[in-house]
Amino acid sequence: MLDIRFIRENADLVRADLKKRRDERKLEEFEELLRLDATVREQKKEIQELRTRRNRLSREIGKLKMTGQDDSKLVHQANEVNAAIKRMETETEANETRLKRIRMSIPNILHDTVPYGVDEEDNQVVREWGGQPSFDFEIKSHVDLLETLDIGDIPRAARVAGSRFYYLKNELVVIDVAMQQMALEMLVKKGFTPIYPPMMMRREPYEGVTDLADFENVMYKIEGEDLYLIATSEHPMAAMHMNEIFEPTDLPLKLAGVSTCFRKEAGTHGKDTKGIFRVHQFPKVEQFIFSLPEESWTMHEELIRNEEEYAQKLGLPYRVVNVCTGDIGTVAAKKYDLEFWFPGQKKYREGGSCSNCTAYQATRLNIKYRIKKGGTEKAYLHTLNSTMMANPRTLVAILENYQQEDGSVKIPKSLHKYLPSDMREIVPRNVS
Repeated sequence: MLDIRFIRENADLVRADLKKRRDERKLEEFEELLRLDATVREQKKEIQELRTRRNRLSREIGKLKMTGQDDSKLVHQANEVNAAIKRMETETEANETRLKRIRMSIPNILHDTVPYGVDEEDNQVVREWGGQPSFDFEIKSHVDLLETLDIGDIPRAARVAGSRFYYLKNELVVIDVAMQQMALEMLVKKGFTPIYPPMMMRREPYEGVTDLADFENVMYKIEGEDLYLIATSEHPMAAMHMNEIFEPTDLPLKLAGVSTCFRKEAGTHGKDTKGIFRVHQFPKVEQFIFSLPEESWTMHEELIRNEEEYAQKLGLPYRVVNVCTGDIGTVAAKKYDLEFWFPGQKKYREGGSCSNCTAYQATRLNIKYRIKKGGTEKAYLHTLNSTMMANPRTLVAILENYQQEDGSVKIPKSLHKYLPSDMREIVPRNVS
């Protein structure tokens, strides 16, 4: 959420930013926001004037009572003023509610380096690593490998839980755990504090993290409860310090969240329906930083480097893209996507994202820092988040990139120390 003072002082900047996003509805709402803000400020001024008049009338009525004079005329005036105050307060409250709702929906201000574009096709490639592997045999998709290697069961999961759920089996379970362990170990060595967050959140803190109007269609709500299953551990980590004030010496605070994530994947009907590429439930290790504003862009580059280092340790070919104005969403001021190469699809697909949300989440969650240690002047800090690893999508990349002609799949060497000594590859087995 943008600070209201920032909006008042930079209305043209916000308007120009919304035009970059090609969002006519948000532009119309922004103009309504400006009108409502002016109206509310004027109403509050009128209410204060009415209260001043009411106080003056009360004093005059008191004097008349003390001298035994008729005060009925002033009492009538005071009653009219009270009624006017109540009417004005009701109108103001309604306008403030609408104003806050619109303000919560206005997206973050984009960084100057965010490329202009309509959708993901316009994202700009920043760099590539690893190249696209060549195979001198007919490769299999991860869907086929799950079956021939007996490392997953989609049909039985569908019978138990419905579409986009899965059973992992045998080596793939051990590899999944090893990947999480390696990611967490790397981040702890870099000064990140491990966090195992709540897997559910109440609506109020969730609205502080993101615009639920945009995000609610991908989230699972617990029926009859004020609780949502988390879509990413970024969300409970962001809300962890809501309504708190940091000393500048406490920043940056770096967190490494380990969690299961849940997403409806609404709007993706018919996309990636086979296998475990796009699922409703998945494990993830997430990086999160509370940062001083002047350090947040340095932190942003650090986060994407961490994600790239992890991909390189796995030996997975990838590219980093700078996400364009039409694909970036509401919260981030700038976002990178790390896209793995998937031989089975013959294309790069998102494996993780890395965002600098500047003060947008902190404003919504009321998280501030003192400008000087022990001082009284405060400002909103910056928040950043980045995937470190997300499965089963990264597992899919390993299966497809490390497959061998005999149908086996080699396991990346960086994972060997986390695995049983005899587990270095996954070999086909007879499946009944």
